[in-house]
Amino acid sequence: MESLVKFVQDEFVTRKDFPEFSAGDTITVYYEIKEGNKTRTQFFRGVVIQRRGTGSSETFTIRKMSGTIGVERIFPVNMPALQKVEVNKRGSVRRARIYYFRGLTGKKARIKESMKR
Repeated sequence: MESLVKFVQDEFVTRKDFPEFSAGDTITVYYEIKEGNKTRTQFFRGVVIQRRGTGSSETFTIRKMSGTIGVERIFPVNMPALQKVEVNKRGSVRRARIYYFRGLTGKKARIKESMKR
């Protein structure tokens, strides 16, 4: 049954081609917002906390600081409103899910920039 679901996802769900990014990278996500009959593009720039799932159900979580308050947002990879993803900085972290980043503030919340990739 699982192989059938995977086959349908691979064949019929259109995949958007975004650049490679992982936990620790700073990215900017541009997405479309509909307000009444008007649409506008808004962006969300922050550090990727995690990537979760596979195929069409894959999501990624981004965290940014708005003043002194941390704001996290979860984006599905196949969301139709997603327009583009830009990788601003490559971060060097040892884990795939950096939940410890939520507890850090100030200079401790900096992520070392990766030289490779």
